[in-house]
Amino acid sequence: MKIVIDRAIPFIKGILEPYADIEYLEGQSICNADLADADALVVLHNTKCNRSLLEGTPVKLIATATIGTDHIDRQYCMDAGIYVQNAPGCNSGGVMNYVFSALYGAASRERIPLAGATMGIVGVGQVGSRVENVARQLGLKVLLCDPPRAEAEGAAQFVSLDYLLGNSDVVTMHVPLNESTRGMADADFFAKMKFGAFFINTSRGEIVVDDALIDAAPRLGPIIIDNWNNEPDINLTLLEKATIATPHIAGYSYQGKQRATSAVVRSVARFFKIEPLYDFFPPAEVKELEAVRLDISGLTQGQIASMIQYNYPVFTDDFLFRVNPGGFDELRRMYRYRREFYI
Repeated sequence: MKIVIDRAIPFIKGILEPYADIEYLEGQSICNADLADADALVVLHNTKCNRSLLEGTPVKLIATATIGTDHIDRQYCMDAGIYVQNAPGCNSGGVMNYVFSALYGAASRERIPLAGATMGIVGVGQVGSRVENVARQLGLKVLLCDPPRAEAEGAAQFVSLDYLLGNSDVVTMHVPLNESTRGMADADFFAKMKFGAFFINTSRGEIVVDDALIDAAPRLGPIIIDNWNNEPDINLTLLEKATIATPHIAGYSYQGKQRATSAVVRSVARFFKIEPLYDFFPPAEVKELEAVRLDISGLTQGQIASMIQYNYPVFTDDFLFRVNPGGFDELRRMYRYRREFYI
């Protein structure tokens, strides 16, 4: 058995070697010829798993160490008998940390009070639910928009997108990329937002129409962007407009990477019946990166901002990206995973 693995996936080297021939490659350069004798493919989001990559290969399993699967042609895989497994929820803690580090950091830097503010969460899956929980603990009011959940669970706890946009001081995006969400943040979307509202995108760059956000920037508040159209060749004008800009690293926590690698290894193990790896989880090798609880009781907004920034200084990531926007992929590849915090 042979498995091709994106070499950027952490904690995985040496784990599957006793059971298969392993080849580590750069994810974005994996091609059809590389899979000529491969039984499985373990990837990140920058490997486009479509007909041109997979046709004529013996690949039976694709395991992606990501929440989303928009880089995988699910219909082709289904037709070709290729099983696809992702890592749901793996980066939810890291993205939640990013949202609040960026929110409180930008609010403090620009002297924007958050007391009594309303956060509108668009997409309330595993990530959005984590953001909702912490927002409530921080005393923020919360509006939720998630049409699929509203249809399945009833509309009582959800609002329409128009209502959310018109009544939120912070709009944070946590939707999957599909045909209904691609380009959803367009000129009409931004026109409906409150004057001075924050806009945060940590889902997918393609949900935003760049020119519409650039045009809307003068009437919005802080713009926080981690996910971009056309990565790694991002829109530099939008970069200039952003209050905080980072190279798709919101979910890059130590714990998130452990969970993602655990998910793909377990997927491979169960698919190919490698019983010793059924419950695999990477050991915590760096004690200083163990998750930490933050006690915010009785703290002011400024004190909360300082505590969060101490645990995740998002402005460092912003600075490193701005001085080297052309190094998008390198910044991601060389990123030093941070520990997660919870409240």
